[in-house]
Amino acid sequence: MKKYRKVVVGGTFDRLHLGHKALLRKAFEVGKYVYIGLTSDEMIREKPYAEKILPYGERLRDLLKFFDVNGYTNYRVIKIHTAIGFADRMKSLEAIVVSEETYKGALVVNRAREERGLKPLEIVKIPIIRSQIGPKISSSLIRAGLIDPFGRPLQWKQNSPKDV
Repeated sequence: MKKYRKVVVGGTFDRLHLGHKALLRKAFEVGKYVYIGLTSDEMIREKPYAEKILPYGERLRDLLKFFDVNGYTNYRVIKIHTAIGFADRMKSLEAIVVSEETYKGALVVNRAREERGLKPLEIVKIPIIRSQIGPKISSSLIRAGLIDPFGRPLQWKQNSPKDV
């Protein structure tokens, strides 16, 4: 029996990595129906290495492939244009799934819901998934070419003097 009928999770979901997968798995674990807010291309312009972020269509394709491989069927992906997305307007939502890093975003969503007269969402928080080279696996580190989607450091070929 799922704890909540409808839950929401949001993000850019660029270079789908272990942290994203843990977040999504938790959403499907606690929610009967999962709404995924996927950031629009316009929203990501200020992110680190924004020029390397995959376009919306590719990020959507990767999410759908992940859902298919894991047998998840009760979901809806919605393109969002703000950090709050649709979470302040959908009355039937019961919970929001976040990581330690995105917890503050859930508080912003709840404030916006309360301003509209809606009940705040229960906040389900997962721990950050650590990488082998730092405090967390992140899409920014992947885009920078420092780690792979599993958090493993990428080996850089050192230039020898004759290559320079």
